[in-house]
Amino acid sequence: MKLKLSFLLFTILCIGCNGKKKSTEIIEASKPNQYITVLGIAQDAGYPHIGCQKECCADYFNGINKRKSVVSLGLIDRENKQKWLFDATPDMDTQLADLEQHHLKKETIIDGVFLTHAHIGHYTGLMYFGREALGKQGTKVFAMPKMKTYLEQNGPWSQLVSLQNIDLQKLQNDSTTILNSNLKVTPFLVPHRDEFSETVGYKIEGTKKTALFIPDIDKWQKWKRSIVEEVKKVDYAFVDATFFDQSEVARALTEVPHPFIIETVDLFKNETLATKNKVIFIHFNHTNPALQENSNQRKEIEKLGFRFATEGDNYEL
Repeated sequence: MKLKLSFLLFTILCIGCNGKKKSTEIIEASKPNQYITVLGIAQDAGYPHIGCQKECCADYFNGINKRKSVVSLGLIDRENKQKWLFDATPDMDTQLADLEQHHLKKETIIDGVFLTHAHIGHYTGLMYFGREALGKQGTKVFAMPKMKTYLEQNGPWSQLVSLQNIDLQKLQNDSTTILNSNLKVTPFLVPHRDEFSETVGYKIEGTKKTALFIPDIDKWQKWKRSIVEEVKKVDYAFVDATFFDQSEVARALTEVPHPFIIETVDLFKNETLATKNKVIFIHFNHTNPALQENSNQRKEIEKLGFRFATEGDNYEL
């Protein structure tokens, strides 16, 4: 009797394991061959924010809102078994783990990292490639000329270069890098506070669709290009949404210039719903009510046709 019972339990467990395996295979099969995944949506210091005593961060500690990682996109090519990261954030350790666990597992933890600029939320995650952490050699890091020089000449980043933990790949404005037969990436300069490096956005092109990634810019009017026209050329546009409006900004705007969400919305007010739907807001300050999915401000903007990046969302390329 005991033998029969043991066999029955073993059979049930095996069925359960097979069921889980099939379920995972269905989930994996549903993902496109090439796609972007959102790994973080918050401004450089994340959410909750250091030193914040306001209601917005208290809601996290009171269990109302969830933690939000710093802005980053993952780029995955399942066909060629390759993956890249856009920006090396302070949350890069968990973001790389997310790519590994939920998207593409391989011996090489990442095939390359594209940096936008030298502000803390966008490059300091490189520390995890160093001697004290991963310690492997040859991780490709794509950077513009000033950004590359900054990493080479300033510690502790220069140690990553000298120990060959990172292999710096020089980018040029408006010059396309071909990743493989399915994907290519083009950096373009945008106006921002360039204390240590230039600032770029990226155009990411797949075989079917194209995306813009502009997490930081001073004001759209300072850019030589029209954001409206650039959005019309692509399928998705992940754009700077640091502040919702003027009421959030306690400092002088000269210190932290960004386009308000309401300013961006106003620029697109006469455009079609299809064009508005391409705009995906990202890079939210902790004070921005649109950071929280259920805020009234966010719902009102969504009614107009605009979208908001959410961690875990995937976009086919």
